[in-house]
Amino acid sequence: MDVKYKTLEIVNTNPNSGVVYLYLNRPSKRNALSRDFFSEFPEALSSVDQNPNVNVIVLAGAGSHFCSGIELKTLSAARDAASSAERGRFAERLRRDIKFLQDAITAIELCRKPVIALVHGACIGGGIDIITACDIRFCSKDAFFSVKEVDVGMTADLGTLQRLPSIVGFGNAMELALTGRRFSGSEAKELGLVSRVFGSKEELEEGVRVVAEGIAAKSPLAVTGTKAVLLRSRDQTVEQGLDYIATWNSAMLISDDLTEAVSAQIQKRKAVFAKL
Repeated sequence: MDVKYKTLEIVNTNPNSGVVYLYLNRPSKRNALSRDFFSEFPEALSSVDQNPNVNVIVLAGAGSHFCSGIELKTLSAARDAASSAERGRFAERLRRDIKFLQDAITAIELCRKPVIALVHGACIGGGIDIITACDIRFCSKDAFFSVKEVDVGMTADLGTLQRLPSIVGFGNAMELALTGRRFSGSEAKELGLVSRVFGSKEELEEGVRVVAEGIAAKSPLAVTGTKAVLLRSRDQTVEQGLDYIATWNSAMLISDDLTEAVSAQIQKRKAVFAKL
């Protein structure tokens, strides 16, 4: 947790809460995503995921905005790095580089612990890629969003087009991606992109804290299992999803967490679960 990053900051304000805050930390650049981010972000997520004292991760942006998207020079650098090769090898290197960028975003889904997006100010382009991979999304009233890639002459390629339709519906995702238009926090709520809209950044932070600490107090096996099974079931038929959860719980229900949760309810006390 003491690692220093160029683009991120890990903050543990209350070590007993089980909640850690991971900040996109380039406020002077409106938290634009540099090349360093794509190397550091999976590493940072892995470090908190493997920490037994962490049960929930809150992902936020330092300064006035959540994320203004990928730096254009990050995109051009990826293209230029491959351009010295002949055409076929250029394409192969560029594809490999795009996969590298994609993997940094997918790391959110691969993280066992729930990741809650706390969105204020701008959430544009790559910011949408990030939040659509998160498990829960909240925003403040001043937040605004845009699937911006079409306006810079490219097709979004880091996950928005794959994840957004299952969140807001295919037709809404198509309209947002083709127009690149800006939409508000209240519209994001109507679309289902965010679960709640708070009146101010301060209210947002307090609301997220309450939710995060509430989840962190639950059985970590139940929470990580719920995330894993929901993500797997999203891409499967109902029958396949039921088969997966049957296999999952045949291993997990033998833990002490179920007994502890039931006993705590009967005894009207707070449940205490072992760390992962």
